[in-house]
Amino acid sequence: MWSQVTDASAWDAALRALPAPHLLQSWAWGELKSRWGWTAERWLLRSAAGVPRAAVQVLTRRMSRLPVCVLYAPRGPVVADDEAFDAALALLEQRARAKRAIWVKADGDPPSAGEGDALDRCRALLAARGWRYSSTQVQFRNTMHTDLRRSDEALLAAMKPKTRYNVRLAEKRGVQVRLVAPIGDADARLLYAMYAETARRDGFAIREAAYYADVWRTMNSAAFVAERAGQALAGLVLLRFGDRAWYFYGMSRAVGREHMPNYLLQWVAMRWARDQGCVVYDWWGAPDVRDARDPLWGVYRFKEGFGARFVEGLGAWDYMPSHAGRLLEMLLRITSRPMRQ
Repeated sequence: MWSQVTDASAWDAALRALPAPHLLQSWAWGELKSRWGWTAERWLLRSAAGVPRAAVQVLTRRMSRLPVCVLYAPRGPVVADDEAFDAALALLEQRARAKRAIWVKADGDPPSAGEGDALDRCRALLAARGWRYSSTQVQFRNTMHTDLRRSDEALLAAMKPKTRYNVRLAEKRGVQVRLVAPIGDADARLLYAMYAETARRDGFAIREAAYYADVWRTMNSAAFVAERAGQALAGLVLLRFGDRAWYFYGMSRAVGREHMPNYLLQWVAMRWARDQGCVVYDWWGAPDVRDARDPLWGVYRFKEGFGARFVEGLGAWDYMPSHAGRLLEMLLRITSRPMRQ
């Protein structure tokens, strides 16, 4: 039976008891989003023996100037098996009808994410229930993983020779990496300035500085800043939940790129995450198709150089309780611009 959870520690404990829980389903993420236009509700399905079988955090957002809302389960539901996945879809459909939502969007992966059979079964369940693959993807569909349950020597051996060379080159050229945890105001401003420079250079939209400062304050965040001769060259921010670390934000400046600061940043961050008890380093983002023409191909090759494994995901799927939602979705898609989380 489904029950609504209103206690933070109980929610996160139940989430951690499920396979591959995602930080976007954590209590803290819902609380963060509640300060930025959403409201969160959390639903838990237990077996007769009281064991968690499915969990889904659903965010609701009222549309400005319209008497309607949309629902979103970021990287949810988190489930134990196909049966629990089906039950979670039924719950999301019920919540969409109860709230008279235009649509509900979900982009959680099965427990064995990356395995073709598991993905195919979930796609079949979604299609059979009337869900459709979303034309508006919020998160990256695919990602890459590095298994951290290895020594420094084994992690280095798994890298491509050019990546190992660039890690050592950065060290030889005097690049140093500074750990920032917690992230104070001065470092938040520095990280955002580099992130804004990265966004301008690479052509993607980002949110205002206050949003990222709130994320870094609220979530279990640690930042790493690569410096040389007292000058900041690049940075990254890791978020953690359970036994996984996510490389959620990366930023760099045009100056000093020849010193390979990003390679040393990742090497330091991976080892730090491992030493904190994480067993998976999630690189958060990979091409839709592993093809040199994909916009993320260069990012993929960089991550692959560290020995990361490609993991295919389901992507976002939409369920619309009424046909009117399709027209509204088209209008909103035309007028909106996606931004980095």
